[in-house]
Amino acid sequence: MTLKTAKVVFMPSGRRGEFPLGTPLLQAAQQLGIDIDSICGGRGLCGRCQVLCMEGDFPKLGIRSSLEHLNAFTETEQRYEKRRAVLLQGRRLSCHTYLQGDVVIDVPPDSQVHQPLVRKEAEARDIVLDSAIQLCYIEVEIPDMHHPKGDLQRVYEALEQDWHLKELRCELSVLQQLQPLLNDGKRALTVAVYQQKTIIAAWAGFRDKAFGVAVDVGSTTIALHLCDLLTGTVKASASRMNPQIRFGEDLMSRVSYVMMQPDGTQAMSRAVRDALDDLVGELATKAGIERNDILEMSFVANPIMHHLLLGISPVELGSAPFALATNEAVEIAVKDLAIQTHPNARAYILPCIAGHVGADAAGVVLAEEPYEQTAMTLLVDVGTNAEIVLGNRARLVACSSPTGPAFEGAQISCGQRAAPGAIERVRIDPVTKEPRFKVIGSDLWSDEVGFAESVAQIGVNGICGSGIIEVIAEMYLAGIISTDGVIDGSLAETTTRIVPQQRTWSYVLHQPQNETGTLISITQNDVRQIQLAKAALYAGVRLLMDKLGIEQVERIRLAGAFGSHIDVKHAMVLGLIPDCPLAQVSSAGNAAGTGARIALLNQAARRQIEQVVLSIEKIETAVEPKFQEYFVDAMAFPHKTDPFPHLFSVVERPAAKEVVESDTGKRRRRRA
Repeated sequence: MTLKTAKVVFMPSGRRGEFPLGTPLLQAAQQLGIDIDSICGGRGLCGRCQVLCMEGDFPKLGIRSSLEHLNAFTETEQRYEKRRAVLLQGRRLSCHTYLQGDVVIDVPPDSQVHQPLVRKEAEARDIVLDSAIQLCYIEVEIPDMHHPKGDLQRVYEALEQDWHLKELRCELSVLQQLQPLLNDGKRALTVAVYQQKTIIAAWAGFRDKAFGVAVDVGSTTIALHLCDLLTGTVKASASRMNPQIRFGEDLMSRVSYVMMQPDGTQAMSRAVRDALDDLVGELATKAGIERNDILEMSFVANPIMHHLLLGISPVELGSAPFALATNEAVEIAVKDLAIQTHPNARAYILPCIAGHVGADAAGVVLAEEPYEQTAMTLLVDVGTNAEIVLGNRARLVACSSPTGPAFEGAQISCGQRAAPGAIERVRIDPVTKEPRFKVIGSDLWSDEVGFAESVAQIGVNGICGSGIIEVIAEMYLAGIISTDGVIDGSLAETTTRIVPQQRTWSYVLHQPQNETGTLISITQNDVRQIQLAKAALYAGVRLLMDKLGIEQVERIRLAGAFGSHIDVKHAMVLGLIPDCPLAQVSSAGNAAGTGARIALLNQAARRQIEQVVLSIEKIETAVEPKFQEYFVDAMAFPHKTDPFPHLFSVVERPAAKEVVESDTGKRRRRRA
């Protein structure tokens, strides 16, 4: 009799498995290497293992998830609520929640032992300070019954006389408290004027404190930087995984969720806004300020995140012609986004370039200024959807490519987000095929003395995006995989690192020392997932090169958290980016976030990027006839036809050889 099973997918890691009905979620998570916190041994005492079951259809995952696919609330959970605290709405203790059907389970940040690292730090950057918020100290004329006029008019007169500001208007909430403030300050007042047009805040006496927040809303991560609007300095930063991951790993999954769920847009808007509100509170606490001190926010986001942030359905972006609700910059009140700052704080959202090239790409362009360069510059912001801009001062073209979440660890058998215990650097000996690696949280390589002790607490749990790039590039350079991506099973005769994997082969990267450790291997399917992702990106680049009529890129800048932490040589070996002198390939850091900071601190930059965006030509890869041809050629390592002369002038090309590939029990030879 076949044992009945159910599928479970854990977010945000994306790890999934199939387990017998009745399996506790905590047990399933532990078997998949999900680091759910638990210190009571599954007795339902500590409450650290809380999870949330997502409801709805997830077509990309092939799952319909429902609370009905879990057991009813248990007596243990009821006792926990009486003894400790009532569980937040929808949360369950994973140790006493049992599988009864297919589910998608969200592991909240507070339930994770090793929280994912969101590597979107503020980059050092000289920014010309020209804030839209101007603090103006004035001394207001005392009322005179012989010259009847309102106190607001006296404020306007003082601002015109001392600050040359004319034709102002005032927010009602400021007017309501104006006279008490004038009395408290003995007619001395500091006002905040927005864009030299509107008084949005006022304080009694002298004040020299005003702050703004620059926000990068990515599909995977959210990063915020609190800036002093009077000096431009970054006072604090905060980040976390985008909670929308529980609705889908990639952008199209989230569009599908909206299509399938009547309240999908509202649910995802609420999720990201709640996260932003929490992060703003975290920033204020770190900097020792009040939320009311924050007078402005700027945002960058890809088109789907942009629409969901604004509460706009992204359904039209899910299919041709990929129509945006608006491509212009958006200026609204922060309170309209349900984020608590000063009641009259303003929000500026950068313009989108096109349907799948968003305000985040505009932020990268603003930060990198290719429109000022003579060199043919390629900008690549790698995420679940790669946004690509190519050109120089003469002309700029842009496109997006559906790379999917593979580069961030999802859809990879041992993949995970960047967190302590994740392998992030790999080197393989081309002769012995033996690997050595580094993990996040340890400074030692795996073959160095003391490595085991240094990772004893965090473990070796999986492999993150930068590690995936390096291990597959190293496997190619070591002759473990062929040019067309086939793992060479014949090597099993000379190394124990190559092992059978059903009808194919896999490469063992890490063999645990005990039963509780995690076996980490690279399967044939993992290689294929990376091939699909990198081929999509490269094909997009080739289309842009065709559009400009060029065969060579002179300069490459890799943006985003992923681009900041991959080794450029390995990225080129993989064929992720086109051939270019390695010295001209570099990380742009969190360029989208830098663009958001520039827009926050400099009004002129806003007008500039609004004009530049209008001049960028958009190429739609989905309807380009050559995309498929370029995609197929780009599946090879590093490429089927492009010679990569710059790369192979510094890296030895692996020798061509016969590769044995297993196929339904039969063996055939293929040329590498």
